[in-house]
Amino acid sequence: MEVMTVSQASDYCKVSPKSIINWIEAGHIKAYKTVGGHRRIKKEDLDQFMRERGMPIPEEVRSDERKKILVVDDDKIIVETLVQALEEDEYGYELISASDGFEAGLQVSHFQPDLVILDIMMPDINGYEVCKKIKSTPGTKGIKIIVLSAYLNDEAFREMKEYGADACFSKPLPLEQLRFEVAKLLDLKK
Repeated sequence: MEVMTVSQASDYCKVSPKSIINWIEAGHIKAYKTVGGHRRIKKEDLDQFMRERGMPIPEEVRSDERKKILVVDDDKIIVETLVQALEEDEYGYELISASDGFEAGLQVSHFQPDLVILDIMMPDINGYEVCKKIKSTPGTKGIKIIVLSAYLNDEAFREMKEYGADACFSKPLPLEQLRFEVAKLLDLKK
């Protein structure tokens, strides 16, 4: 159970602290006072108040609209680095990973990501095949694909673009640039 101050509740509801105090005094929101006389509101009581009045609840809005990202690379350290960098991003992405092309195919159909960060050189099914499969399947062709590979020469770059990759970069790509490119492809950057 989360407890909020009047100021936190006003930020959460996107109203002034005075509105929160007025709602408490009118009996619309349950609150209690600390020994020092400060009001505290239980988050669940505030959520119920907002729901009853049709006000948007920030966390509910965010969980429905969170963009899903699948990171595909056979190098665990690279996967961890990318996932951690994107988890710290302001957009609150939902992230999962796959260590090869076969697992990537399963995750694409199960997780239904909005964007895939894809390595080219992987065991079994390589990045070319994964990209081609995603972009040639009606249900998945809208998924954005960023290719991130240490083996990205002009030929590989051209081939991945032909298969439908939305962006191609050589490793190591600075994490800030990756964050920017991800947000841009997902239409989160103005």
